Amino acid sequence: MKDKYILAFETSCDETSISIIKNGYKEIATVVLSQIDIHAKFGGVVPETASRAHIENITIVIEEVLEKAKMKIEEIDAIAVTYGPGLIGSLLIGLVAAKTLSYIYNKPLVPVHHIAGHIYANNLVKPLEFPLIALVVSGGHTELILMEDEYSFKYIGGTVDDAVGEAYDKVARVLGLSYPGGPVIDELATTGVDIYNLPLPMDDSTFDFSFSGLKSAVINLNHNEKQRGNEINSANLATSFQNRVVEILTKKTMRALKKYDVNNLVLAGGVAANRGLRERLTELCRENEIDLTIPDIKYCTDNAAMIGAAGYYAYKLGRRFDGVLKAKPTDKLN
Repeated sequence: MKDKYILAFETSCDETSISIIKNGYKEIATVVLSQIDIHAKFGGVVPETASRAHIENITIVIEEVLEKAKMKIEEIDAIAVTYGPGLIGSLLIGLVAAKTLSYIYNKPLVPVHHIAGHIYANNLVKPLEFPLIALVVSGGHTELILMEDEYSFKYIGGTVDDAVGEAYDKVARVLGLSYPGGPVIDELATTGVDIYNLPLPMDDSTFDFSFSGLKSAVINLNHNEKQRGNEINSANLATSFQNRVVEILTKKTMRALKKYDVNNLVLAGGVAANRGLRERLTELCRENEIDLTIPDIKYCTDNAAMIGAAGYYAYKLGRRFDGVLKAKPTDKLN
């Protein structure tokens, strides 16, 4: 079968990324222009600023990825693009660029759901084996997804309020730490001791998650200790917070694997880079003889390589731009 090359666009938040992926698993070239330095001073992503940066960067990134791959657009078989979920302004920049190239060069345009991309980032490590359960953890998402076959997605459960990455950022802000909070707390947690009595969030029989209560518990603890004139130990609080997050994520994930009789687990999303979560899942999967796949760190955060990997399989299944493809800030994976 002839090799298929996918030119992929990812602009759902604050990374302008374009990639060329061969056959859904081989990365030919990827360029990611991050805006973290721009947004760090605000303590979070400013949507309008992100959109403007995408406009400035998109043509530069297109040229750079083609030069890096030593390819021309004429050699591309299809164009894949994230249509949602994400920041509406950011999504639109990638969509307009992808639609324009698709029209000018007469290339099929393949819509890709952002979460599907995160899951298929694991295909860049090794081929996905089905059935599998995906634990998707990022700044905007905390979900458990069952895949019984290629590019089929069944929602098992997810967050009812804050996503886990969002909770990390808010707790980091309370502790006076830098943005983004996830990597900082993860690093700090390796030096602390779990001494603070924080609740295990939404510890019930469902596969849903809730992190707003845990976040509030951290805020209240910090406030009360200050009122008493006590100094909070940031490392210890980071450890206590991360231990509760990791415990509830792994507890419900392992229970889902047992309920659905699945032996394959993939970790996906920005928080998949979290050392505490990776180590605990690795340990549990070894004990329970579960085949665990974790993407390389570079594929955890938003990147177009994951969109190209997912886009290849969507392309094979005949998914195409229907003439009314719109950016969707919220959208269920199906």
